[in-house]
Amino acid sequence: MRGRILIGVMLAMVPSAVAPAQTALLATPQMNELCGRLGELMEAGGVAIPDLQRAAAPVIENTRQTCIQLRVLPGRGEVTYSLLTNLRAYLALADSVPKPFPFPEAAQKQLAELRDDATRLDAHFRALLDSRDRQLANLARYAEANGKVGIPLKGKPRVVFFGDSITDFWRLNEYFPDSDYVNRGIAGQTTGQMLQRIKDDVIDLHPEAVLILAGTNDLGRAVPVAAIENNLQILAELAAVNKIKVLFASVLPVSDYHKDQDPSYERTPQRPTAFIRTLNAWMQKFCKERGCGYVDYYTATVDSAGQFKAELSDDGLHPNAQGYRLMAPLAGAGIDQVLAPVATDTSLKPKKRLFPSLSK
Repeated sequence: MRGRILIGVMLAMVPSAVAPAQTALLATPQMNELCGRLGELMEAGGVAIPDLQRAAAPVIENTRQTCIQLRVLPGRGEVTYSLLTNLRAYLALADSVPKPFPFPEAAQKQLAELRDDATRLDAHFRALLDSRDRQLANLARYAEANGKVGIPLKGKPRVVFFGDSITDFWRLNEYFPDSDYVNRGIAGQTTGQMLQRIKDDVIDLHPEAVLILAGTNDLGRAVPVAAIENNLQILAELAAVNKIKVLFASVLPVSDYHKDQDPSYERTPQRPTAFIRTLNAWMQKFCKERGCGYVDYYTATVDSAGQFKAELSDDGLHPNAQGYRLMAPLAGAGIDQVLAPVATDTSLKPKKRLFPSLSK
């Protein structure tokens, strides 16, 4: 049981992009369709085999509940394993209970289909494990580079840009020459995955500030907004307790303007505008309350229809060169503001300490 829980934790987040070789990995719509079919076949089995209907009732209910969980939180390893276990239990019961003679051909075909589904689901689960192995390897992507960074130079503040593909693809040296700005973005990552590497890729580099841009991949995988907010708050607290100034960048809008070029460029169904705005509103409020910097990319890149301006992105999700040129001065201004010297006028009231509970 302990091993199953560990697998579930390890597979909590699954990369949004699947390599072509991972043909066994089922997309969310495929998994939902499979779940629906499993329920139909299990219920039908009880019609042909009355004893199976009574014996398998708890298993069928467990399968139904597990499928509901997968619809809400797709790609969860522990839940997928539970579904596979219940399917195997059903097939074991089907093999053990008495069957009528002659056994209906339709019922034989239904059981055969369930066995095929079990094989397919097993392959999917193994693909999830393989995906997680690659993800763990990705967490150490910057290990060698981090060892070469060295200590920050006096008078040249170090800032880590910490995020997903939007950060990963940003050639910071071209937009911020002669600055000690370090790119630690990894394409496809969620806030939960970034929590696993903040020590190595941010804290241990001893920057003066960190600019965090994250959340769009969480939304793309149907992670609840409340869970994203919790992860972002923990990232901020871990940085602050290590005396690193915190900036949050708003999640960028997405668009469907380029879906004619590629159907996968239809972005709004996976990342609804309302969810992006809700998350950004929370970030802005959080930054105001906690004294963090807030870099508002969203307002500068959204059009009147609430979508990513067509000229700023070639795929509806990632900025193009024009998009990064627009974002760079916003990031620079935000960094300058949080790194500005604090006023020493004794007549001013002392500011509320950032994350006071952590400084006790």
